[in-house]
Amino acid sequence: MSWIAVSDHESFHHSAVGLGPVADGQKPVDLCGEALLTRGSLVVETRLPAVHRPRHLVYYNRTGAWPMHFSLQAVPGGGLTLILDQGAGVLHQTINHSETGRTDVLRITYSWDSRAGWGRLALERTDRDRVLIVPIHAPRPVRMEDALALVQPGPNRYVAPDVLYVALSDQVEPVGPMPSLMPDTPIATPDGYRAIKDLRRGDTVLTPGGEIVPILHVLSRQVPAFGCFAPVRIRAPYFELKRDIDIAPSQRLVLSGSEVEYLFGQESVLVAARHLTASSGAVPLYVGPVATYWQLLLPRHEALIAGGTVTESLFIGRLRRKKDDLKASILAGLDRAGLPEHGRSVYPVLPAFEAIILAERRVA
Repeated sequence: MSWIAVSDHESFHHSAVGLGPVADGQKPVDLCGEALLTRGSLVVETRLPAVHRPRHLVYYNRTGAWPMHFSLQAVPGGGLTLILDQGAGVLHQTINHSETGRTDVLRITYSWDSRAGWGRLALERTDRDRVLIVPIHAPRPVRMEDALALVQPGPNRYVAPDVLYVALSDQVEPVGPMPSLMPDTPIATPDGYRAIKDLRRGDTVLTPGGEIVPILHVLSRQVPAFGCFAPVRIRAPYFELKRDIDIAPSQRLVLSGSEVEYLFGQESVLVAARHLTASSGAVPLYVGPVATYWQLLLPRHEALIAGGTVTESLFIGRLRRKKDDLKASILAGLDRAGLPEHGRSVYPVLPAFEAIILAERRVA
């Protein structure tokens, strides 16, 4: 199982058997208030407020025989502070988001495994493949009542308007590069289009240049379908699509042509799907509280043909050289020596303003 609760400012979803499809033999998690969540992740995705003094992004406080205090604060100078007090020692950790560069939205993931005696606080930019990880020693388990109360609106909880969503998982969730194509996305192969969910390691795909490239790994992950994971539908016939495709906002399309050369002096550029929704060529899509995305890891940072348009394959940079980041990622457990190294992206990535201008011209 994985995600058991998620909320934004308009909705709250939770389930003892998980928010996604229920597998055969799936055992429900104990949602009883006294039950202990010995392993899990709390995820907060938030816009960055400009602050001149500490400001709470998420705050929860409950007194009584089993007191619990949790707060995530934005502090001046580009910092975030996590405070967790469960009545027997206080976890106080500050992480500086300015180290990841300027950005509009951050994803903060607090993960713990109390039986293993370790945890981590991870900070990710949602517009770049950068993650900052701080280890946490000997985290305590969390009472299920408190874990759910952190996600569910209630009298002991405050969530700032800047927060996009809060989600709870009963697993240690990966951070870093993530899949971004829906399972039915058609991918061009030497034998025609095949749904990405049907592809396997060792199969081959076609690049826009006609090369036949082997698939190193097929990766998938279920995530909350909110914030920067909320799906986007790219509509045919825009962007040379033969049919609509559904992708994550972070998925980047490769756009080429005379307009690109004239406007940006480049043969091709990368445009994130989140910027395409400013045009009629893309619309937000609601699929429920969670979504499952897939992606292909290729030897080089090649592009894929998805439904007729050109998209980016999974970009992992030099993740194999970063032992701790690799261990925290969706690639953990794979043979490190067999992973590729992706240098700088072949195509430049357009910032939001330029991407919106190009998208509007393409669908005009």
